[in-house]
Amino acid sequence: MKRDGIYVTGTDTAVGKTVTSCALVARARRDGRRCAGFKPVASGCEQTPDGWRNSDALALQAAGEADIAYEDINPYALPLPQAPEIAAREAGVTLQLDVMLAAANRLSAQVDALVVEGVGGWDAPFAEDIEQRDLARALDLPVVLVIGLRLGCINHARLTARAIVADGFRLAGWIGNRVDPRFTAAEDNLAILRRHLDAPCLGVIPHALHADAAVNAQYLQWPDPRPGLLSR
Repeated sequence: MKRDGIYVTGTDTAVGKTVTSCALVARARRDGRRCAGFKPVASGCEQTPDGWRNSDALALQAAGEADIAYEDINPYALPLPQAPEIAAREAGVTLQLDVMLAAANRLSAQVDALVVEGVGGWDAPFAEDIEQRDLARALDLPVVLVIGLRLGCINHARLTARAIVADGFRLAGWIGNRVDPRFTAAEDNLAILRRHLDAPCLGVIPHALHADAAVNAQYLQWPDPRPGLLSR
């Protein structure tokens, strides 16, 4: 299925992938697209009357189009806040790529654009036999890299960008996220990142606790919609 969308990854955990993904969903909607966020696997869920729910997936649901079933946004909701492979094992669940793709196709049928939020960094696997690149490849999406602006981000960003391109994907752009308000060298780091990353900066999200996705959307632009794979 042809889809307009992006695969959002990060340089590591806790760099603001969800904040950024929600803002990208809001950006797309602000530009006139019907858009939804997709969190194929979410670890660290709470039991609710409606079943297991993850706060990141709920944030994506709130940012996107109304009346979309949670199960389409987050087909695998795992209780343990650990790497997906560990969380799935503890829950007695076998993660399957076909299940993720089926949910993505159901979601794509309801919207114009899809924002897929990955787990951890680019090389964090979904399962023993499923890499994030497998899902991104099956969906044929370009990749957007979220960089948490803090000490060490330049090295992590350059290594991750190289890995994405080496895996055959188009890095459609990167977004800086001011995760540490005490990091006084953010502007200097941004200048170095702009010089060394062979992809456009799509925006920089300021540090703000509990910022609304629609507010953050004003700092971002939607990337070039060309397909994600550099070669077929």
